[in-house]
Amino acid sequence: MSRFFATASDSESDTSSEEEQVQRAPAAAFTFSDEEEETKRVVRSTKEKRYEEITNLIKLIRNYKKIKDMSCMLSTFEDLMRAYQKALPVISKEESGQTPRFYIRCLVEMEDFINEVWEDREGRKNMSKNNSKSLTSLRQKLRKYNKDFEEEIAKFRENPDQDDDEEEEKAEQSDSDDGRANEFRKQEPSAPDASKFKKGADDDGSESDSDWGSSSDSDSSSSSDDDKPQHVGADYFRKTQKEGVDEESKQIKKEHRKDRKKEDRKKKREEDDGEGEWETVKGGVAIPSEKPKMFAKDAEINTGAVLKKLNEIIAARGKKRTDRREQIELLHELQSIAEAHNLGAAVSVKIKFSIVSSIFDYNPKVSDAMKPEYWSKLLERITEMLNLLSATPDMTIADSIPEDEEEYEKAPFKLHGCVLTLVERLDEEFTKLLKECDPHSNEYVERLKDEKQVTTIIDKVQEYLERKGSVSELCRIYLRKIEHLYYKFDPTVLKQKDGEVPSDVITSVKVMEKLCKYVYAHDDTNRLRTRAILSHIYHHALHDNWFQARDLMLMSHLQEAIQQSDPATQILYNRTIAHLGLCAFRHANIKDAHGCLLDLMMTGKVKELLAQGLLPQRQHERSKEQEKIEKQRQMPFHMHINNELLECVYLVSAMLIEIPYMAAHEFDARRRMISKTFYQQLRSSERQSLVGPPESMREHVVAAAKAMRNGNWAACNNFIINEKMNAKVWDLFYQADKVRAMLTKLIKEEALRTYLFTYSHVYDSISMPTLADMFQLERPLVYSIISKMIINEELMASLDDPTETVVMHRSEPSRLQSLALQLTDKVNNFVDSNERIFEMKHQGSYFSRGGNQGNFRDRQNYNRQGQDWGRQRRDRDRNREENRNY
Repeated sequence: MSRFFATASDSESDTSSEEEQVQRAPAAAFTFSDEEEETKRVVRSTKEKRYEEITNLIKLIRNYKKIKDMSCMLSTFEDLMRAYQKALPVISKEESGQTPRFYIRCLVEMEDFINEVWEDREGRKNMSKNNSKSLTSLRQKLRKYNKDFEEEIAKFRENPDQDDDEEEEKAEQSDSDDGRANEFRKQEPSAPDASKFKKGADDDGSESDSDWGSSSDSDSSSSSDDDKPQHVGADYFRKTQKEGVDEESKQIKKEHRKDRKKEDRKKKREEDDGEGEWETVKGGVAIPSEKPKMFAKDAEINTGAVLKKLNEIIAARGKKRTDRREQIELLHELQSIAEAHNLGAAVSVKIKFSIVSSIFDYNPKVSDAMKPEYWSKLLERITEMLNLLSATPDMTIADSIPEDEEEYEKAPFKLHGCVLTLVERLDEEFTKLLKECDPHSNEYVERLKDEKQVTTIIDKVQEYLERKGSVSELCRIYLRKIEHLYYKFDPTVLKQKDGEVPSDVITSVKVMEKLCKYVYAHDDTNRLRTRAILSHIYHHALHDNWFQARDLMLMSHLQEAIQQSDPATQILYNRTIAHLGLCAFRHANIKDAHGCLLDLMMTGKVKELLAQGLLPQRQHERSKEQEKIEKQRQMPFHMHINNELLECVYLVSAMLIEIPYMAAHEFDARRRMISKTFYQQLRSSERQSLVGPPESMREHVVAAAKAMRNGNWAACNNFIINEKMNAKVWDLFYQADKVRAMLTKLIKEEALRTYLFTYSHVYDSISMPTLADMFQLERPLVYSIISKMIINEELMASLDDPTETVVMHRSEPSRLQSLALQLTDKVNNFVDSNERIFEMKHQGSYFSRGGNQGNFRDRQNYNRQGQDWGRQRRDRDRNREENRNY
């Protein structure tokens, strides 16, 4: 027989309620099985269950409201409406029959919140598609639902601060009644039957169910009469003086509790938080109310005590519950104590070193920039520490000195630490600060002014390491100085070239030469040497030292191994190549300029290759981690190279090379493209049905190319050099007038070459003075250009010196003749390929019969036939050459 039937057989009354059976089941289980755990089951009324469900849903809605998750708020609101529909029978059986006030409060809060979000148009634009759709649905449903509660919502808005939790008062009343019953039981002279008294307590606990209609009034009255303890006198119902005092104190406590709850609710409504109060935290932990004391009043402050306290403060560095701000303040206080007691320069340097390290650690995220206030403190502390090091020549601070061998009291002083690491970290933080600022704001200019102080700190560390540093440390600090110097233009260098400045003046080129040569000779790592070479080439190219920069690039062979370098070095290589191309352009070396800029411009990702921004069309191809890493690699704005200047120089160089080549090989079917980017710009302009006046830089270059194609150098020059192009491009050069004069000369020369290629078949002879007047060139220069064209077999002509004329020896074929020649070439190629296939097929069939089975005469005929085919092919090629020459 199962235990369930055994338990049921022990009960004598069949009319027990459902609650009694639920409460009796655990006791029976405990009786029949000692090994099972004793479980406590709490019987709750239907009202409690329904109200708890509604309260939980309201909490969820408030949480979703904080994060503006409209989708989850919509689904939770639908659950809330269903939960309230379930609770309606319970609410209707109450004496008041009104909607609970906390439910009305939730509806009002939701209505206000949704109206606020709906009015914020900018915020709605930034919402996701799912959230925006859910917001519209939620607004419609809430407006429709709130129409059923218009009167109650209006009453609530009249007095929103009124207490809305009446159930707590009932719960407190029941608690006080239970407490009074317990006091009565303690005063009983003789305890009644335990089982009956327990049964009565259970029935008292379930009296709340009678209010909700779970049992009839007659049942409740009969059960209460049965549960009264027997043998109880009149004293049981008499209230003593002590009980009256206790009841009054309970009433006072109850009122205080209600007032306190009202204040808490008011604060929660102001803070819009139903989960608890906010606590002000700093650095992830709560701010302590009092700072720990440094030293006792009667403590002796000496070097050992200060160092011991310093080690205690440093020991908390990096721990979870450590307040970083407080740690910095404690170190400052310890520094003031050490200075007040004159403990020496070594102790001061050690404390300042710890302060600098703590300021670096204050920012929890390594990728984020430091706050400006801590940045200024950092500069001050490092400057003070380096001044103390410079003022104390017999002090050494190095990473190789162990902590147990430090010396603070006697000279020579020895400290454990690395000043070079602090300076490198300082330089990195400075770069982060510049990247964090808006480059077009005054804040960026203010931060950029700190570079002077940063370079001063680097110079001081350089002086210290030159006295007491190692070779590797010197190479590292020299590279830091090089990276602050290589991209800066020094006009003294060009003035020194022109003789305006004496040759003994030290310029930035001489400083770079000294620093880089030391790195070349003493550096053991390949990375420092590579970066020094690239910076040196960049600086030479910036100051128009074209031949030095070109030779250094060719001797280093960096083009072959740069792909194996780190991304920062590859970015520096791209920047160096860009400036090398600009330097070649300023020196009129158009082919070299085009070759340098070709690899950068063909990719279409110049901004990314130079680390000057990310292309928006490729953002979907990168993950968030990759995008974050690439943003950290970006160069500060003041180090950027003008992309429009680079593109204009590249397109103009391509125009000066491509247009004469196109004119010389107009009818050549095998003509190759020199610059694919320029060719695409030219073809896209030719496809347009209506071409207006040029506006952008690219349109100006394309219009100039078309004018040069016709031999009109003046129109080409006007399209390239005008007010708009000067403002956008040419005025950015240091000596802009020299660049424009050089460019005009190049346009004239290439236009002359293009004119001769295009119209040479029209003339029998051309006068060189006429060409010089037409293109406004000197006669010797025209003579030189034509001579080079004749020597390079670009122009089939000869020069007649007495008459100063160019005699043409042949004319270019007409368009029909050129098309016929192209057709002939294609037919010949087709015949050749057909014969080659026939030979392969015939040779395969011969070898398939076997070497010994074939007849000697057949093989002899086959060889003779192959020789005839070879002779015919050679004759055909010779005829083709003759036709082409004709």
